[in-house]
Amino acid sequence: MKFFSKLYDKVMKWSRHPHAERYLAGLSFAESSFFPIPPDVMLAPMALAKTDKALRFALITTIASVAGGILGYGIGLWFFDLIQPLVSEGGRWEQHYLLTREWFLEWGFWAIFIAGFSPIPYKVFTITAGAIGMLFLPFVIASAIGRGARFFLVASLMKWGGKDMELKLKQYIDILGWFLIILGVIAYIIYKI
Repeated sequence: MKFFSKLYDKVMKWSRHPHAERYLAGLSFAESSFFPIPPDVMLAPMALAKTDKALRFALITTIASVAGGILGYGIGLWFFDLIQPLVSEGGRWEQHYLLTREWFLEWGFWAIFIAGFSPIPYKVFTITAGAIGMLFLPFVIASAIGRGARFFLVASLMKWGGKDMELKLKQYIDILGWFLIILGVIAYIIYKI
């Protein structure tokens, strides 16, 4: 079944779109405060499609992500009451919120830095930082360093791989895609047991 090949072709086409940078910035901004899809899904193909602009894309992603993080911080600081049902007992994000709060209490500044590489959605960290009243300037600095490190790493790997990586990925994308789906299902089953 060639599902992932078709999806890959579409993503690579979108990554070459004239407005792709704007879409990348919008996605990066939204993901840091309220949207569930990480910008890597757009950054990686864009950096792979235009390796000469890979570091520019990483910079755009970082700046927009930090700006979105500031919005998330503001949501946590001023509007936490509105989202509290999502993080209170039995809420959809309760587990993530409690773990993030614990990390902030234990590591402070470094929790935001680590958030750049954490599997917990970044928006949980930004909103929690505002909710617990983390100092704003350290929050912005840690966000810029942590998110920047992640996005520049992704873009650099794509730039390094270049056209050869794009061709190899296209060749094996269906096998890789189905393997990750199966792995995800197994992980979910183990988690539920």
